[in-house]
Amino acid sequence: MMMQTYQFKAPSVIVNGPGAAKEVGNFAKSLGKKALLVTDTQLEKAGLLNDIKKSLEIAGVPFAMYDKVVMEPTQDYTEEGLKAFQEAGSDFLIAVGGGSPMDTAKAIGALATNGGKISDFMGANRIPKPAAPLIAIPTTAGTGSEVTPFTIITDTAKDVKMLIASPNILPRVALVDPLMTLQMPQGITAATVLDALTHAIEAYVSVKAQPLTDTLALQAIRMIGANLRQAWSNGDNLEARTNMLIGSLHAGLAFANSSVALVHGMARPIGAYFHVPHGISNAALLPTVIEFSILGNPEKYADIAEAMGENTEGLSLLDAAYLAAEATRRPNDDLKIPTLKGLGVEEKKFHSVVKQMAADAIASGSPGNNPRKATPDEIVELYKKAY
Repeated sequence: MMMQTYQFKAPSVIVNGPGAAKEVGNFAKSLGKKALLVTDTQLEKAGLLNDIKKSLEIAGVPFAMYDKVVMEPTQDYTEEGLKAFQEAGSDFLIAVGGGSPMDTAKAIGALATNGGKISDFMGANRIPKPAAPLIAIPTTAGTGSEVTPFTIITDTAKDVKMLIASPNILPRVALVDPLMTLQMPQGITAATVLDALTHAIEAYVSVKAQPLTDTLALQAIRMIGANLRQAWSNGDNLEARTNMLIGSLHAGLAFANSSVALVHGMARPIGAYFHVPHGISNAALLPTVIEFSILGNPEKYADIAEAMGENTEGLSLLDAAYLAAEATRRPNDDLKIPTLKGLGVEEKKFHSVVKQMAADAIASGSPGNNPRKATPDEIVELYKKAY
């Protein structure tokens, strides 16, 4: 047996449970003199920032606001946010929201200490200096961005979603509070829970998986699979929301260290060309990509089927593995996730860009982690099948 060492990176502190967000003031005191709070106006209107502001005021930590992040993050947001950071004289960041405010805050933090443009950092390990410190407070159970060293920023001029990966943008503190997720609308809940499920599954089957990530990913699949329908159908169900958020946290820690695979590689171009939310793109592709990938590691896909609650007793390994595709197709039906065509991906444009989408998917690097490698032509066929 070949001996191997593995690296596992995570924020210095993760606080989880109802009320975790109220601890922001205690952590902020030790990170800097003035915070920039990165969020979106809807969360402000919903009152989700009240306890956070109060906690900062009690701790005597001044803060400025940048609350313009209403869509998936773009270069414009990062430039505007950096200007707000500099004009306020801030030296650290607090992100409150889904993946968009958290990803934007990571990019602002990187630019604040490194200069340049965000496109300079596209790819892996291109950020030389540690970003400005960041406290991340998620309001969705989905992206896992509060514990990952990744940010995805859209270059709107080129229609490209830039994946930026560096341990220098890992948040210092993650405050994971289910009370912050209770007001999430059904559509956002669906998109984010299925994003988290995809993270967990891809982290488990990735060729970069390791013992720690396997444990976290399987537990994430169990928790998300068992709670996603309740969290979606009844947003006030605190137990389901708590379990979903802990499942998403497990999934985030897993894929932060073992990476994602083919589904994510294929999902990013759909978002870039057709502006479909990232989690929904993942969900629409997941069953099709699982069916293709099973032969690369049937044992792991059989484990996934079991973790999703499928009865695999008495089945051959392959039959058990194929249940994983079925187990992910049913949540799409239950949470009313349509095909790519049903999502409004226009057919003529789809066929004109599908080859470029396959090239963009491969260029992202994620498909290289898939247990079964896909050629550009096979990726084109998978897109068409999912369409």
